Amino acid sequence: MLRSALPLLLCLGAAAPWMGEEHQEDYKHGRRDAEPHSDKAFCSWKCLKFTLQWPGGFCVSLDSWSHCRIPLNIHNWTIHGLWPQRALDCCRCWPIFHSDVQELEAELDELWPSLLKTKSSFLFWKQEWDKHGVCAACVEGMNSPLRYFQISLKLRGQFDIHKALDAAGIRPSCQQPYKLSEVQSVLAPVLGDQHEIQCVTDDKDREVWFQVKIPLSHNLTVGCDHKPLLRDEPGPGRSFSPGHPCPAQLPLFYFPIDHQQPHRPCG
Repeated sequence: MLRSALPLLLCLGAAAPWMGEEHQEDYKHGRRDAEPHSDKAFCSWKCLKFTLQWPGGFCVSLDSWSHCRIPLNIHNWTIHGLWPQRALDCCRCWPIFHSDVQELEAELDELWPSLLKTKSSFLFWKQEWDKHGVCAACVEGMNSPLRYFQISLKLRGQFDIHKALDAAGIRPSCQQPYKLSEVQSVLAPVLGDQHEIQCVTDDKDREVWFQVKIPLSHNLTVGCDHKPLLRDEPGPGRSFSPGHPCPAQLPLFYFPIDHQQPHRPCG
């Protein structure tokens, strides 16, 4: 099994309790704690999923084509989220404000944009923080909205899917399908061998690649033994099917991005 350690990002540490002096430090970063959480309950998770989405396939996955938009500056894989798995009893009382991520906004707009017409990018980030970021915040290096999004952006730079695929000749196309095995062999050295490639089935019964999930351990090293729930949550506010693992026996389509017709890039 491939387990390549990521560099330490922003001085990551072990799980940190929400008590004592750190409580005061976290408050400066926006935390508004209404009730205490035991370290055991609040930091019960062991693994994270860092999830990237491909805009050319994302719009195909929507229930309604009219919901999708791809900003003109988007030509690459974007972040869907960084999700602690099976997290329990996370704090729901730590709001995020625009000022918390203002210094990252230009980078977030490029690498973590909303692709829904009905949702601003900040609302997307807010929902990801409210549901997943507060669960990740028991790790010292992610214990504020700013730190959580900084880590996510660092991970996006680490996992350069587009570069790896392009170097191997796997490029977006309406005509050229790929085998799942060849895509996995290209991505394994970058993402580890536990990554999951997800597809949706379009209205022409084609398996369309739209997402990849990368398992990470508590300290952000690649790979983690995670036993999923019956349905792992795809994240808040989603209006489409979370998709399914791309079947090994069927061709996989890696659709190009079409800013004018994002929902039908290949007809």
